Amino acid sequence: MRKEEFTIESRDGKKTAIHCVKWIPDGQPVCILQIVHGMAEYAERYEPFAKWLCDRGFLVTGDDHLGHGKTAVKREDLGYFCETDPATVVVRDVHRLKKTVQAQYPGVPIFILGHSMGSFIVRNYICRYGTGIQGAIIMGTGMTPKGLLKLTLGIASIQEKIYGSHHISESLNKLAFSSYNKQIPNPRTSFDWLSVNEENVDKYIADDLCGNTFTVNGFRTLFELIYRLHLPEYLNKMPKDLPVLFISGSEDPVGNYGAAVKGEYDRYTNELGMNDVTLKMIEGSRHEILNEKNHEEVYEYLLEWIRVRTK
Repeated sequence: MRKEEFTIESRDGKKTAIHCVKWIPDGQPVCILQIVHGMAEYAERYEPFAKWLCDRGFLVTGDDHLGHGKTAVKREDLGYFCETDPATVVVRDVHRLKKTVQAQYPGVPIFILGHSMGSFIVRNYICRYGTGIQGAIIMGTGMTPKGLLKLTLGIASIQEKIYGSHHISESLNKLAFSSYNKQIPNPRTSFDWLSVNEENVDKYIADDLCGNTFTVNGFRTLFELIYRLHLPEYLNKMPKDLPVLFISGSEDPVGNYGAAVKGEYDRYTNELGMNDVTLKMIEGSRHEILNEKNHEEVYEYLLEWIRVRTK
């Protein structure tokens, strides 16, 4: 296995260099998995999973979104995407990486995995580009009512006009995340909702590229990504035969402890008429199921789900 870091040009109109990484197996890859990371983190946090897949013949790739990881060259860029239609730009950047890597390995099946905010990016992605992949894994997702999204989008827009798009919005951060620890008795930290695994929580907190509060531009981007997933005319663009896996921890507040995840599974199967949708809840796990102590069980499940759909 070897690791390669490279950049692609963003679709942000400024040709921002998007930091990307590939974990490349020995020999010809049997499959490509593109990972779309979540809010206030970055692609290389998925390295243990990527290396595990490489040992099984997979090529794994991912990018640091605008405002994240090594793409955010300046500290003040963390949590800020771009001025013009960032919810579309971030999806197009994911697609540019997909096309770049796929061109290097023609004919190799490609799957895409989105975690947390990345799950909303991937759910938007498959409405635009779903015909070009073999399957999508929607991890750590949830859903917010349309009316509440309209309200939060309005608040973000007002704050942006008053304070500027780079304003760090503590009020929106509190609105979005203050309830996430409520069902955890005696939480040690404000990020206990991420994981039962205390070592993982502490590592996240100690990482300068994790856990930063979004700008109002960042929150507006996140809310817009979710809002679009309420639009039937958008969702109906998904190819009906695309395999989709919804997978989350049963104790994940982002998915309302499974209720919101089950609701989206039902919507895909019953309302949207998708033909191959799977729901998997990881009992006892919180938000970051790839970083819990039982992570290898999750690894094995994901590997088998993909293998069945590449035969």
